[in-house]
Amino acid sequence: MILALEMFRSIPRYAVARAALGRMPGLLVGPMAPLRLVTRDEPEIRRPGWVKVRPLLSGISGAEVRAVTGSTSLYFSALVSMPFVPGREVVGELVDDCEDLPRGTRVVIDPVLRCAARGIEPCGSCASGLTNRCDHVTVGKLSPGLQTGFCRDTGGGWGERFTAHRSQLHVVPDDLPDERAVLVEPAAVAVNVARRAEVPDGGSVLVSGAGTTGLLTVLALRELTNAGRITVIAKHPRQAELALRFGASDVARPGEALRAVRRTSRALQVGPRDLPAPAQREAGAGEMLFGGVDVAVDTAGTTESTDTVLRSTRAGGRVVLSGMPSGADLSPAWVRELEVVGAYASHGDAFDVATQLVGASPLEGVVGGRYPLHRWREAIDHAHQAGRLGTVKVCFDVRSRG
Repeated sequence: MILALEMFRSIPRYAVARAALGRMPGLLVGPMAPLRLVTRDEPEIRRPGWVKVRPLLSGISGAEVRAVTGSTSLYFSALVSMPFVPGREVVGELVDDCEDLPRGTRVVIDPVLRCAARGIEPCGSCASGLTNRCDHVTVGKLSPGLQTGFCRDTGGGWGERFTAHRSQLHVVPDDLPDERAVLVEPAAVAVNVARRAEVPDGGSVLVSGAGTTGLLTVLALRELTNAGRITVIAKHPRQAELALRFGASDVARPGEALRAVRRTSRALQVGPRDLPAPAQREAGAGEMLFGGVDVAVDTAGTTESTDTVLRSTRAGGRVVLSGMPSGADLSPAWVRELEVVGAYASHGDAFDVATQLVGASPLEGVVGGRYPLHRWREAIDHAHQAGRLGTVKVCFDVRSRG
């Protein structure tokens, strides 16, 4: 038997969590949260190529916090299977031998449950190596689930054991400590973001959001592109400090973002006329730039964040949506003919590049909170307030029951 945190379907609890978010923080991880600590049977291996993994450290991502708070888009309801054990940012060790990998090998996982993991013939995306675009995430020999951590059959990193397919496993170098290895998966996401950005030589970039993905995206942009000025929108002082350490040219607070971009790009800032401020807010009207950055990346996924990147990008520029999006006014994309692209998970050699990136970068102190599973309420509350508390990544230390 193992301990695990289990997400379960409860419409009333989702409704309460969503309503309480931002007003009654105690309910976020209180008795109405759709998450519970359970004792359950160890996952079983039923097919070749699969192996049990014992997590060491498991990160708490923004998407997982959103799932707990009921703020995830209903688009995903058909792409998960409940109850499931969350946790996709994992460094762990193999419980048994798996093909060419011996027992005890330390690994990180690519969480996407692509065709190979599902035991079916590859779809067009998987056949071309774009496994993050797999068309078969709801079929095959597994229950529906975009990723490990959202599928009831595999378990996830928020439990003492889970299962993974050989196609998902990436060996961790001996000299890479667990505290860095747990950042490889979000760094692989950042590598994909930097590649999707297609920054022109010397091009200007705006990165909205300075959480884990935002900061790692700055690192990836500096390492993988010839970006010129990179402006980062950061809410909190520690985030701003790290953004500059990781390669940002300058940092702006959310309310100052357009002004900062206008100052450096010499764009024209325009706003609604003859419309009272309350009416502006109700209509979603606001300031915007004519001119602006060449590329803007939204790693936060909030309405405010998405609006900002759309309103800060020059005509014909590129906007990359990396954070899980919420509602936003797409009028700027239409009238300015912006290229709006998604950047989801990763594929190809992104994990190899990410491993090198986290091994060589100044990431000391990025993992700032570690909790045993039974202190999950404190852990998720910390993750929800991480930026304000000066923390970047909060993790479960699954080895600890203390």
